[in-house]
Amino acid sequence: MKTKIVNYPDMIKARDRSKGSTNFIMGKSEHLEEMKALAKGKKYYIHTYGCQANVRDEETMRGILEYVGYTRSDDISEVDVAIINTCAVRENAEDKVYGEIGNLKKYRKINKELVLAVCGCMVEQPEILQVLLDKFPEVNLYFGTHEIYKLIDLIYEVKKQGTKIVSIESKKGEVIEEELPAIRNNKFKAYVNIIYGCDKFCTYCIVPYTRGKERSRHFIDIMNEVRDLKRLGYKEITFLGQNVNAYGKDLEEGYDFADVLEEAAKMGIPRIRFTTSHPWDFSSKMIDVIAKYDNIMNFIHLPVQSGNDEVLRKMGRRYSRSDYLNLVKEMRKKIPNLSLSTDIIVGFPNESEEEFQDTLSLVDEVKYEAAFTFIYSPRKGTPAAKLEDNVPYETKSRRFKELVSHLERHIEEDANKYVGTIQKVLVDGVSKTDANMLSGYTETNKLVHFQGDESLVGEIIDVKITSSHTYSLIGERVDG
Repeated sequence: MKTKIVNYPDMIKARDRSKGSTNFIMGKSEHLEEMKALAKGKKYYIHTYGCQANVRDEETMRGILEYVGYTRSDDISEVDVAIINTCAVRENAEDKVYGEIGNLKKYRKINKELVLAVCGCMVEQPEILQVLLDKFPEVNLYFGTHEIYKLIDLIYEVKKQGTKIVSIESKKGEVIEEELPAIRNNKFKAYVNIIYGCDKFCTYCIVPYTRGKERSRHFIDIMNEVRDLKRLGYKEITFLGQNVNAYGKDLEEGYDFADVLEEAAKMGIPRIRFTTSHPWDFSSKMIDVIAKYDNIMNFIHLPVQSGNDEVLRKMGRRYSRSDYLNLVKEMRKKIPNLSLSTDIIVGFPNESEEEFQDTLSLVDEVKYEAAFTFIYSPRKGTPAAKLEDNVPYETKSRRFKELVSHLERHIEEDANKYVGTIQKVLVDGVSKTDANMLSGYTETNKLVHFQGDESLVGEIIDVKITSSHTYSLIGERVDG
C-alpha cells in the first residue's frame, strides 16, 4: 500500500484566539455527506492507553465518529474503524501498544476495508513512528494528538484512495477544542481540558515534544462547558492539563487557574478536582481558593519526582527540596484534612545512594496519602536519555522496593485513620474485585467498597468506614 504523508487541508476555520471565536464547524469537512453514507450501519473500536488527557481525546474521537453515524463496539471482528490511542510517557506503555497492534493486525487481513489507526503521543515521535511503519504495514492510518479534528477526512481518504495516511504535521500552537462533538465515557464524572501542552521541558519528559507548547482555552469557553455539565447533572469535574497551574499565562485575559477554580466552585458543581499540578506554579492564591470552597476537593496531586536538590536540578524541575516542603507546609496549614499524592522517579541517571536517601527522608516528612512510583525510563529525544548511567538496574530495583515500603507505611497509617469515620462517597459502580460490592471515592480520593444497590451509582452517599486494606477501604452505607 502506498504511504502518503500529509499536512491534511484544514476542515476548520483558523482560531482567532484574541476574539475567542468558535473554531470548529463539522460541516466544513470536505467529505461529511460521503462519510455519513459510508458510516451507516458501521461500527468502531477505540482502545486508549495513558493519562486522562488521552481519555478526553477518546471522548472527542467518539463524538466525531458517532456524529457521522458510526456506533461503538468492543468486538474488533465486527468493526469498520479500529483506533489505538497511545501513550509515550513510559516504555511499558509502548510495549503494550506494540502487543495490541500485533494482536489486531490479523483483522486487516480478514477485512480489507478495515481502517486500522494508531494515534496519540507515540506517533508524534519520529523514531517510534518509523518503528511502527516498518513493523506494522497493516496499519493504514497514523495521526497525532493535534489532528483529531481531521478524523472524518482522514478516514475518508484511506477508504476511498486506498492510501496509507500519516498525518502528524498540524501546528502545535492552536487550540482545536470548541464545538468539537464528544461522547462522555461517564454520565456523572467529566474531564474538562483547560490547557494543552507544557513549557517546563523536564529533562526526562517527552510530553512537551508530543503535546506541544502550553496553550490555554479561553476562560469563557471553559465556564460554558462547566455550566453545561452542571445543567446535565454531573456530580464531579476534573480540570485537565499537563500543568493546570500555568493556565492563562499565554493569554491576555487576566485569568489564572485560581480564577477557574473559584468561578467553577460558585456554579455549584458538587465536586471539583484537577490534575496535574507543577509545584513551580502553585500559588498561594490557589491554596486560598481551595481552602475557601467545600466543593473543591481537598486532594491534591503534587509531583515531587525526587527529594534531592542536585537530582531536581538535573531533572529541570525548577524548585528545590525546601521550596517543595514549604509549599506542602502552607497547604497543610490552610487546607483542612488535606490529602496529598505525588509522583516519584527512582533511578534517574547517576543517582547516588545519598541522593536516593534524600527522597526517602522527604517521603517520611511529607507522609503522602498516595503515590505513583516509577523506575526511570529513558525517552528518546529528551536530554536525560543522552546521559550515561552508572547505576545498575539491580540497584534501582532495590531502591524502588525500599521506596514503596516507606510509602506504604505512611499510606497504611493514613488509611487506618478513616476507620470509624463517616465519609461522603461518590459511587462509581460495581467493584472491579467483588461483584457483590459497590465502589466509589471519598472527597480525599480514597477508594471505598461497600454493599449496596446499583441504583446508588452516580450518587454521593454517606458510608461508615469499617476496615482498611491500605489502598482501599471497606464500609457500610449509612441510611440518610
